[in-house]
Amino acid sequence: MEALMRVTDTLKSFRETRLSALRSPQEFFDFHRVSRPADMNTATQRITYNTRYFSGNYVLIIAALSVYAVISNFLLLFALLFLIGGFIAINKFAPEPVQMGEHTITQKHLYAGLFVIGFPLLWLASPVMTIFWLVGASGIIVLGHAALMEPGIESEYAQVQDTV
Repeated sequence: MEALMRVTDTLKSFRETRLSALRSPQEFFDFHRVSRPADMNTATQRITYNTRYFSGNYVLIIAALSVYAVISNFLLLFALLFLIGGFIAINKFAPEPVQMGEHTITQKHLYAGLFVIGFPLLWLASPVMTIFWLVGASGIIVLGHAALMEPGIESEYAQVQDTV
């Protein structure tokens, strides 16, 4: 129960901090502000400003790519559901040791069996490749958008406030 409260609190704080910074789709996809940066210094300044300014939108893009990566890799999805479902089932249905003939089966034995089956299944699903794909795809999309999008007029006011 306490873990559920922590998860709820974490989701609330995430929503308040990151998702409150969401910018409208019209602003995020404003094609009038797209231009090639003049040099690397300009690109770096744009990336620095835009990653802060559009942080909520970028978090949603990365979350959507993560969901896509897991759904498109059926074996990874199955392995994750197997492991998570196994943990839930063991905690819910087998809190006490069970006597089967001469053998006593404890939670420790069930967890060991879950790991013996689940981890090789997870390894075959190639989660490392999925993580590298996610990092690469997210990096290209986020850094590409941040470098090509010209900062709005509000960026000039942000620089004035920083110096005061």
